[in-house]
Amino acid sequence: MAFRPLLRRRAVLPAAAGTLAAGTLLFPSGTLHAEAPPDVALSRKPIYDDLSPIPSPPKYTPSNPGTPSDTTTSPTPTDRLASQVRVTRLFLHKQTTAAETRLNNLMDSILHLETSFTSTIASLAPSPESREQLLPGGVYVLVAAMAGSIISRNRNILLRASVPVAVGIGAGWVVLPVTMRNVGDLLWRYEQRVPVVAENHLRIRGAAVEGWRQTEVHGMAVARWSEERIRDWREVVEGWVRKGR
Repeated sequence: MAFRPLLRRRAVLPAAAGTLAAGTLLFPSGTLHAEAPPDVALSRKPIYDDLSPIPSPPKYTPSNPGTPSDTTTSPTPTDRLASQVRVTRLFLHKQTTAAETRLNNLMDSILHLETSFTSTIASLAPSPESREQLLPGGVYVLVAAMAGSIISRNRNILLRASVPVAVGIGAGWVVLPVTMRNVGDLLWRYEQRVPVVAENHLRIRGAAVEGWRQTEVHGMAVARWSEERIRDWREVVEGWVRKGR
């Protein structure tokens, strides 16, 4: 009889354990995991070669903008030398470019002058339609100028300087009229750059043209008067001849 409570306790314990297990199976309170925990799965060696552990993202720690950076250092001698070399190279490049530009401008001006000179000389030549030859005509003009110099060699210095030029210009207008006209047009274009010289030239030319016109008018009047006088004298002589018969 003394062991009866102990037997009751032994019978109650299995019944309580069975009741707890049945309640757990019928009414589960949590989720059961069939796999191992994540830490254990990552610590084990993978069975596949391409499986690599997923790296954890880096933690972002904002820096204080007010604090100065520890990486700021003073320039080294190499950096200072590089900056000086850079400045020197830029200066040399600038000077070289300026010198090249001046040289190009000089060559352009020389080529422009050469082109202008050749085109000017070509414009003075007579056209093929005029059939004017420069070689014999130029020789005639030089001979006429030398003749004028010989004629005025015993005169004063003004005549010795003006007579050969006047005789040469006159011979040029007679022998080379087209070339002299081209030379006159060229001189007129240069004179137009100076208005005073152009006005004086026009005034002198107008006076010369007017004087030549008056000379022609008076020459024609003298020629008519001479013809009339000759005709009168011829009539008188013819009348004397008839009376003498």
